[in-house]
Amino acid sequence: MSQGTGEGARFVRWLEGEVIADARGDRLTETQTRPADRLWLGRLAPEETAWKIGKGQRAQRLDPCSIGMTFRPQTWEWRIEVSFVVWTRHGEKNDVKWKKSERLHVAVEPGTLSSATRGTFSFGEKNFAGVFAAHGINDRSARIDVEIGREHDHPTATVLVVNDTAEKKAFDANMYEVVIRVRTGRVTPILLDALPDSFRYDRKISAYGVNAGVVYDSEWLESTDAVTAKRRRPEYWDTALGSQPDLSFATLAHDPLPALRALVDALDRWGDEHWSTERLAQRAAADGWTDEMHEEARREAARFGKEVTRARAGLAALEDNATLRAFRLTNEAFDHSGAPGRYTSWRPFQIGFLLAVLPSLVQDDDERRRVVDTLWFATGGGKTETYLAAIVFSCILDRLRGKRHGITAWSRFPLRMLSLQQTQRFADALAGAELARQRAGIEGDAFALGFLVGGPPAGTPNRIRDDAKDNETDTRTLVPASHRVLLHCPFCFSDQLQMHFSRRTWRLEHRCTATGCPWTLEKGLPCHIVDDEIYRFLPSVVVGTLDKAASVAIQAAQRGLYASPIGRCSRDGHGFTYAPRSASPYGCQVPGCKEPATALGQEIPLFAPTLRVQDELHLLRDSLGAVDSHYETLLDHLQRRTKGPSAKVIASSATLSGYEHQVEVLYDRQGSVFPLPGPAPGASFWTKDSDALARRYVGLAPRGQTLEFANDRLAESLQRAVRRLITEPQVVCAEAGIDPSGAEALLDQYGTHVVYGTKLADVDAAARSFETGQVSVSPLNVERLTGDTELEKVREVLARLGDPESAFDDRIHVICASSMMSHGVDVDRFNVITLLGIPLATAEFIQTSARIGRRHPGLVFVLHRMGVERDSSVFRSFAPYVEQGDRFIEPTAITRRSRRVLEHTFPGMFSARVHGIHEAKRVRAEGKNISMARALREYAASAPILEDQEFAELCDALGLDPDGTSPLRAELRHQVRLTFQEVNNPASRARFVSELLPARPMRSLREVETQVEIRSRDDR
Repeated sequence: MSQGTGEGARFVRWLEGEVIADARGDRLTETQTRPADRLWLGRLAPEETAWKIGKGQRAQRLDPCSIGMTFRPQTWEWRIEVSFVVWTRHGEKNDVKWKKSERLHVAVEPGTLSSATRGTFSFGEKNFAGVFAAHGINDRSARIDVEIGREHDHPTATVLVVNDTAEKKAFDANMYEVVIRVRTGRVTPILLDALPDSFRYDRKISAYGVNAGVVYDSEWLESTDAVTAKRRRPEYWDTALGSQPDLSFATLAHDPLPALRALVDALDRWGDEHWSTERLAQRAAADGWTDEMHEEARREAARFGKEVTRARAGLAALEDNATLRAFRLTNEAFDHSGAPGRYTSWRPFQIGFLLAVLPSLVQDDDERRRVVDTLWFATGGGKTETYLAAIVFSCILDRLRGKRHGITAWSRFPLRMLSLQQTQRFADALAGAELARQRAGIEGDAFALGFLVGGPPAGTPNRIRDDAKDNETDTRTLVPASHRVLLHCPFCFSDQLQMHFSRRTWRLEHRCTATGCPWTLEKGLPCHIVDDEIYRFLPSVVVGTLDKAASVAIQAAQRGLYASPIGRCSRDGHGFTYAPRSASPYGCQVPGCKEPATALGQEIPLFAPTLRVQDELHLLRDSLGAVDSHYETLLDHLQRRTKGPSAKVIASSATLSGYEHQVEVLYDRQGSVFPLPGPAPGASFWTKDSDALARRYVGLAPRGQTLEFANDRLAESLQRAVRRLITEPQVVCAEAGIDPSGAEALLDQYGTHVVYGTKLADVDAAARSFETGQVSVSPLNVERLTGDTELEKVREVLARLGDPESAFDDRIHVICASSMMSHGVDVDRFNVITLLGIPLATAEFIQTSARIGRRHPGLVFVLHRMGVERDSSVFRSFAPYVEQGDRFIEPTAITRRSRRVLEHTFPGMFSARVHGIHEAKRVRAEGKNISMARALREYAASAPILEDQEFAELCDALGLDPDGTSPLRAELRHQVRLTFQEVNNPASRARFVSELLPARPMRSLREVETQVEIRSRDDR
C-alpha cells in the first residue's frame, strides 16, 4: 500500500487534519481547561496582550492579534469575510467550564479604496459589534485594517482582521478558529525577492500571508493556519523515450554494451528535443525570458552537450577488455549486495555517472583525473550506491592490473559519527566484489573494508594493547561485543554475528556463525574497525570521518593511506610495517612484535589509492572547510612525492550552490557536476516528477504558546490518531477514505514519529518531556539517536525499527534525533517527522526531511520559531522554500588563503612531510626513524633538508607559487623560518619533533571549529 497517489497520501492528509483540528480546538465544544492554556493554532490574542509582549513584528508573530494577507490588487471592489469562535467561562471555583460559541461570520465591503489610495484604514467595527450582540456575547470587539501602499510600481494591499477586545480577569479574550477571506478577483503576482531570475523556475506567488498562510483560487484569498508544500516521488525513466534499457545487474554482468549504447543514444535524443536552440527559443517567447535568462539557458545546453560527450567517452572506454571485465564483475558484486533488499537494477542516472567518470578511473594520466566530479541527486535517490559502483569498479580494475595489496579508495564523511547503515552498504558491496573475485580467480588480498573512526563517539578503538594508555583500549577491559559495527554478515546477510579478539593476528573480528555462509567461520570477516588494524592490513576501501586526515601528521603508519608501507612483518597475520619505534624495532604495529620486516611484495606506485570520495561536500565550509582544504592538497602532494599517480576525487553533495568555487578552494582542482538539472523543475533525462506523493510539508507557527508546548501537543495528537487504527480501524479508515484492510500496514508505517532538533539540547529537552509524562499517551516509548548515542545502542535501535515488535505497545513510538539522522540513516518506517525550527543551513533541512517517506508518503511538520527572523521568513515563503530548496541554499563560505588557518595547519603539514617522506627515506637507507627532535636534526644536517627546499615543497602542498607575493606565501615563509631556527638551534631543549614547531600539530580537523575566524584579504 501507499506508494503515493492513493491510500497512503489520503492517510497523510487525514493525519495532518487531526493535528490541526486538535491544535485549533475544532472538535471541542466545552473544556475544563482554559482554552488559552490548551490551544496553539487559529487563535488571535487581544491587541493589548500583543503589545504587552513587546513592540514590533516579533511580538506580533509570537502571539498575534491580527492575521491576513498582502497582495497586489487589480480590482478594488472587495468583499472581506471573517469567521471565528469565542470561548466563555461558566461556573465558579471548582466547577468551571469553558464553552465554545457557534461559528460567527462577519462580512465587510470597503467601497472607498482605489489605486490612488494611500494609508491605513479601519472598517467593520459595527459589523463585528452587531454579530456579537446578536449572539449575546459581551465585552468583545474586532475590526478590519486595510493598509494601501506602493511597491515596485504596483499598488500593494494588506488586509488584516484585528482582535481589539479588552482584557479582564477570569476571561479568555482570544478569538479562535479565525479565518479571513478576501474576494479580490485577479491579483498581480508578487516576485520573491530572495530568488534571482532563472529560466528554470517561477518565482511568482499570489500573496503573502501575515501571521498565517494564504491560498488563492483565482477569486478569493483565504488565510490558513498551516502553510503547506509537497514533493512528488521521482520516476527515473521518461516513457516518452520508449522502453527503458535493461540496466539490471544480471544483464550488465553478462552483456552490458547493448543496454549502455541504448541509454546513451536515448540521452542524446532527449537533449535534441529539450535543449535544442529551437526549443529554447520557443520557451523564451512563451515564458517571457530576459536576455540574461536566455543566455543562461544556452550555457546550460552546452553543459548538457558535455554530459553526452562524457557518457560516450565512458562507453568507448569499455572497448578495453580489462575495463569491460571490471565493469561486468562490478555488476556481479551488486547482484549479490542487492539480493536481500529491493534492488536488482540500476537507475539510469547511476549508470550515467559511472560512464561519465570511467575514463578518469581507467587512465591515471587522463586530464579528467584532475577534475572533481560531484554527484548531485536528491537524498534517497541512490547516491551512496552510485559512488560505491565507482569504488567497486576501481577495486576490481586495480586487481586486474596487478595491485594485490593496498587501499584503492578512501571515503570520508564530515560528521563525527558514521551511519552504521551506510557502512553496511559498503561492506555488502565489497563482499559481492570479493565473491566475484574468487569466482574469477583474480589474485590478491580479499577485498576488505576499513572503518577508520577510532575513538569516541564512534566506540571503536584507536589501538588495542595489554598496557593501554590515553585513548588506547586495554585487552584486560576489552568487551568485543560493544564494538560491533556490522548489522549483518555481508556475505550471507545473517545477523548471527559474534565479536572476537584474536591474539594471534591481534584483530578485533566480526565472525559469522550462520550455517552455509560462504565466508569461512574460522576467519574474521574482512572488516577492520581498529585504526592500527587498518594501517597493518590496508583494506581495499577505507570509510572514515573527515577529521582522521589530521593523523597524517602524528601517525607514521597513516602513510599507508596515501603511499606504500615500509615493509611487511615476517610473522604471519601481522601485516605491513612502518617506521620503527622503541616498542616496535622493526615497525610492526602489533604490540611486542620483534620479528624482522620483509619486502613489500608489490611495486611501490601500486600502493597509492586510486580514489578519494568525499560525502556531503556541502558541509565542508567555514573553518572546517578551510582547514580541510590544506590537508586535501597536502594528501595530493604526499601521493605525488611518493611515486604515486594522482587520486581521482569524487564527491556527493545536496546542493549545486557554489560547488565550482568550493571545489576549487578545497582541492585546487576544477569541478564538474552530474547530473545536470533539466531545463525545468522536476524534468530532466535522469528523473521526472510522477503524480505520486513523496512528502507533504506542513509549516506551523505556534500562537501564544512555546515551541516546546506545541511539540508535546503535536506528538500527543499524532499518537492518539494513529492508535485509533487499533481501537476503531473502521471509523478511521472511513474518515480517511481508505480501505480498512490496510489499517495494520498504516499502523506499522506511521506509528513511529521522529522529532528532529538542530541542537542537542533541544533533542534532549524533547525526549525528557516525553519521558516525564508531558504527553498524555501511554505507553510512549522514546529513544534517542544523536552523535552521543553509543554504537551498540544505535545498532539496537535500528534493529528494532527494522523489525518492530509484534505488539504496538512494545514498539518504539518516538525517535528524538539530531543531525546524525540526516546523513545515511534509512528507515522505511520513518514517515512522520517534526522539525523543531528551521535548521540554519537549508541543505540540512533538505536532507533531514528527505529521510522521511522513502517508500511511503511522508508527512513533515515544521514548527517555526517565530521569534527568529529566519524561521519567520521561511514561514512567509514556505512553498517556494520547499519546492525550490536548492536555490535557497546559502553560498559556501570558505577560503584556503587565510593566514590564521595556516597557523593551525602548518605544524601538521610540516610533520606529515617529516613522517611521510623524510622518515621513510631514512628508514629505507639507514634503518633509523625520525621520531625525536634530535633525530630530525641529525637527518636535516646529513640529508640535508634545506629551508628553501622545504618551503618550496610546502608551497606545492598548498598550491602556492613559491615566487609569488601573496600574504599566505609570506606567512608560510615565516612559519618555515621559525621551524628551521629551532631545528638548527643546538641549544634547543625540544625532545619531540612536535616541540620544534611553532605549535603542536592538530589531532583533529575540528579543533578550530569554534576558534578560528576565517578572513582573507587576498585570494590570489
